[in-house]
Amino acid sequence: MSPTAYLGALFELTKPRILLLVLITAFSGMWIGAGGAPELGLTFFTLLGVGLAAASSSALNNYIDRERDKLMARTSRRALPSNRVKPIYALALGLTLAVLSFALLVWQVNLLTAAIALGTICFYVGVYTLWLKPTTPHCTVLGGIAGALPPVMGLAAVGEMGWAAVILFSILFIWQPPHFWALALVRAEEYRKAGFKILPVVDGMEETKRQMLTYTIFLIPVSLAPYALNLAGPWYLATAIAMGSIYLVWTWRFVRGAFCPRSSRKLFFFSILYLTVVYTMLFVDCVKG
Repeated sequence: MSPTAYLGALFELTKPRILLLVLITAFSGMWIGAGGAPELGLTFFTLLGVGLAAASSSALNNYIDRERDKLMARTSRRALPSNRVKPIYALALGLTLAVLSFALLVWQVNLLTAAIALGTICFYVGVYTLWLKPTTPHCTVLGGIAGALPPVMGLAAVGEMGWAAVILFSILFIWQPPHFWALALVRAEEYRKAGFKILPVVDGMEETKRQMLTYTIFLIPVSLAPYALNLAGPWYLATAIAMGSIYLVWTWRFVRGAFCPRSSRKLFFFSILYLTVVYTMLFVDCVKG
């Protein structure tokens, strides 16, 4: 491989599409916490540190799951299963990024943000990837704790926690299970073959669909809480209602109808759009402090 191709393979280990969502939600947390645009330098170093932490988690996740990833069509072409990167380099990359993230956040932001970032890495890798995924169908819900912490890091960076942290965490936490299960239903047999005890594998399609609808129903009122707590304005409220209504109707139709992989994938990608729009509107229509 050329040096450029190898660097590209290493970059793949950081799961850049997930990284973008992490940065959007962290930035929204900063903006809400500051009651407007946060200081430019603080924003840069916070997002860089949070991004490094997310990239570290992804690289270490790739390292741990490399053998199972070979058994799944969706993941078999990743850098490690396809032997484009040696496992030791993926491990070194993940650990190095973790150290850099913690050091940068302590140096340029604050210890609380650095501690949350490091705790997120440890939870995602040590608890979710190593323990929960191979052992329990509750892995997606419990693992969502790590995935819901980026906006909390953004709030911590500007020294503002309180109810804003609870609400922004809750939106992401409730959003994650139905988002993931929409894709997992399509790939259930692959997950079974790889030994992952996710909900569609253990409890089947109908129970998974039922829980998808339940979580989506709970997501709607929680997503309106930023307006109720005077964190975001009427444009955010209107957007959250509109996007939430579309998401709920789409999920209802999906759950009530015969299973269709194409519809499941569409629901998965719409859930990404939903989260992106909602979190973007949080800072677009933030109530000034």
